Amino acid sequence: MEIKATKVDSANAKVEAKVSKEKVEEQENKIAKKIAKDVKIDGFRKGKAPAAVVKKLYKENIEQDSISQIFQEIVKTAIKELDASEEIPLGEPIVTKYEKNDDGSIEIEFEISFRPKVDISNIEECLPEVKTPRVTKKEIEERINELLKSAAKLKDVEEDRELKEGDVAVIDFEGFVDGKAFEGGKAENYSLEIGSGSFIPGFEDALIGMKKGETKEISVTFPKEYGSKELAGKDATFKVTLHKIQEKRLPDISDEELLKRFLPDIEHPTQEDLEKSVKKQIRREKLNKQYIDELKPKLTELLIEKINFDLPKSVVDQEVEMSFRNSLQSKTEDEIKELQENPDKVEELRKEFEPEAKDSVKLTFIVDELAKANDVDVSDTEVTQAIYFEAMQQGQDPKKYLEYYQKQGLLPAIKMAMVEDKLFVKLLKLEEDK
Repeated sequence: MEIKATKVDSANAKVEAKVSKEKVEEQENKIAKKIAKDVKIDGFRKGKAPAAVVKKLYKENIEQDSISQIFQEIVKTAIKELDASEEIPLGEPIVTKYEKNDDGSIEIEFEISFRPKVDISNIEECLPEVKTPRVTKKEIEERINELLKSAAKLKDVEEDRELKEGDVAVIDFEGFVDGKAFEGGKAENYSLEIGSGSFIPGFEDALIGMKKGETKEISVTFPKEYGSKELAGKDATFKVTLHKIQEKRLPDISDEELLKRFLPDIEHPTQEDLEKSVKKQIRREKLNKQYIDELKPKLTELLIEKINFDLPKSVVDQEVEMSFRNSLQSKTEDEIKELQENPDKVEELRKEFEPEAKDSVKLTFIVDELAKANDVDVSDTEVTQAIYFEAMQQGQDPKKYLEYYQKQGLLPAIKMAMVEDKLFVKLLKLEEDK
């Protein structure tokens, strides 16, 4: 065999090989002899059939296996010739030429990619400035007031006054569309906080000014995007009777039992402890927003810009192919047909995905190298917990949610995204109490 292996760059190589007819026949004979030992052919005892007979009967399989084994031998020899035995080949070699000559010899050309070496010594240049968020007294007071409201108890208003925003109205109501009552439009002794926006737009505002014992008809229009198609965009009339007006009475912030509900980890919590805890919580929320809106995009941009290395072509090609296939899902049948009939257009479309694919592949290798250097990892248990938490937030069955991600093959991508966030938070020192 004649093999010529040439490094294109530090992550890619080109291999040219010519395999003689004799080498091909030698390999085919070896495979034929091996098959002959295990098969029973009519007219011959098991294992005694001549190689020529076996080759004739199993011609196609023998040729395929022979080429496959020769190809693997070429790859091993090429890696040795490239002095790349310590390097890790990525993906399958990309065959660019395969020709069977008239003399029985075979010419093969292929590209092979290796895991790139990523120098992360200049990582400090890539870290954007983290601004410590400022938390005002007003923000702390507003947050504490929200906490107090959540613990507030409702008390009946005894005085004869009108319903106002912030009150809780205890009402009976029944709704009508085109003069007919509709399903789900009736309730008794229903508690509705005025100003909560939990009812159809205009409904709560129309109740303001009512007094206990009063009955009123109000007109509203269901939103066009309303969940029920039968009611969406329809005009409706509601007959409403107000039974009670209730007020939220805020508890005393100095009550130790109340403080213990908010600060269960502190034995004897004080108002000052609550203020410190709320301040820390608001600051973390602002820091998280800064991370999502500014720090993560900027860090990603700087890593791609400042850390440079050769990219493995096979991996970039895979990323381009995946983006190309995903793009087909949003195309019409006519557009897909046009692409099928026009290979140049397909190539043009693939090239459009190349810059983004290169950035994505580059970032993946950078994150992987940095994660190893900083001992950052995410366990399968952490991935499962994150998916379960997301499912519960969406009101979905966690097990079915996990099964969906497994079937779609999305778990590796989720894990990678979690590793990336965990790494970035560590690099930016966001886990420290600022």
